[in-house]
Amino acid sequence: MSAPPTPGRRLARTAALSAAAGTLLVGLLSPASAYADEAPADEISSNVTHVAHVPKPDAVRSTNSDLAFTGDYAIGGNYDGFVVYDISEPEDPQVVSEVLCPGGQGDVSVSGDLLYFSVDYPRAGTECGAASVPTTDPEGFEGIRIFDISDKANPQYVAAVATDCGSHTNTLVPGKDGEHEYIYVSSYSPSERFPNCQPPHDKISIIEVPVDDPASAELVDAPVLFPEGGNTGTSGCHDITVFPSRDIAAGACMGDGILMDISDPAAPVVTEVVQDTNFAFWHSATFTNDGRNVVFTDELGGGGAPTCTEEIGPERGADAVYSLDGDGAEADLAFQSYFKIDRHQGGEVCVAHNGSLIPVPGQDFFVQSWYTGGVSVIDFNDAANPEEIGYFDIDSRVEDGVQDNDSWSAYYYNGYVYSSDIERGIDVLKLDDPRLRAAERVRMDEFNPQSQPEYRPGRG
Repeated sequence: MSAPPTPGRRLARTAALSAAAGTLLVGLLSPASAYADEAPADEISSNVTHVAHVPKPDAVRSTNSDLAFTGDYAIGGNYDGFVVYDISEPEDPQVVSEVLCPGGQGDVSVSGDLLYFSVDYPRAGTECGAASVPTTDPEGFEGIRIFDISDKANPQYVAAVATDCGSHTNTLVPGKDGEHEYIYVSSYSPSERFPNCQPPHDKISIIEVPVDDPASAELVDAPVLFPEGGNTGTSGCHDITVFPSRDIAAGACMGDGILMDISDPAAPVVTEVVQDTNFAFWHSATFTNDGRNVVFTDELGGGGAPTCTEEIGPERGADAVYSLDGDGAEADLAFQSYFKIDRHQGGEVCVAHNGSLIPVPGQDFFVQSWYTGGVSVIDFNDAANPEEIGYFDIDSRVEDGVQDNDSWSAYYYNGYVYSSDIERGIDVLKLDDPRLRAAERVRMDEFNPQSQPEYRPGRG
């Protein structure tokens, strides 16, 4: 494949936005100089404290991507591989190990001693040292790499499973028998020119992993989610969030938002599909803890355009809150509201990106990344009227000499918020707000934001 796109701005393989996204962008995304470039008054709200920063380590220097958590460790994905951080003292994180294993995207999920790692740029082979090859190479490998991380200081490569169009993201789904688990692999942007990514690609890939023999992991199905074709521009999914305790999943599938019944995790069934004329690129999803609402995000501009502006407005490049009307396979998605930060970012790249619930039992609070818009703390308790209640937004227009933040994902884990910053490294935040204090009593042994747990005080 040719050189990757601008770090952190992974567009389609064709180096163009989907047709739906392009339609919405026409006439909206004029040159950055056309936008008002007024800096915000403050970088950090009074209820957020920046307690730690860990720069990128020496070996893994490319684009930081997603995060997963296990015990006292955070795993940071990167286009060059991944980094294991000791967060037993969250205000003084330490790099434990760096695994140089390039493949692009670097989305991560953890399960016990196993790490699942997404490869989305083709390589000459499955091993970590394999060179890059063109997407037109039929022998090129893309898909999932599996690592044993039982020794956090020395992770070991276990196996790899190839999937059509590679793996842009991956989602861990526990099995019902305790002996297997499943990885839902999302990927997109097929082309007649790509032998391993042929259209139509209205599907996901499902990998089954025997827990006691992960080297035997294999592709067991590639179910078509849109048998009649998806909405304009849909050619697969960008990301899927599962809620295993409720046997449901929400898919952000480019031009469509979907609900799925995952009572049989090896055979998900689409139960609801919605479109939104204000959404250009359905990017990710998060359920509320009671499973009654889901927050979808719209990555207008593919993560490469300034959309947090007065000109673009509050309904594009935003979150959309949908309620689930009914239960299980009978549930329907009903639109409630949009949310978008109103801290305008001028010509800086800013759009809705990855986040997670802040686990306040009985309440709906959310922490979310907005690229250069930083990290936002959002109150969704009134689904029709969400509001920002805190933020972390380091901005060189406010403070000379600082490196602007560019947050890919921000997640709450055991009392702190961890932001995977594309360029800066890892930032750790502490929230000081009486509305959020109960979250500190919720402890988790493991956290994959795209595999949501249910929580109660004092336990995960």
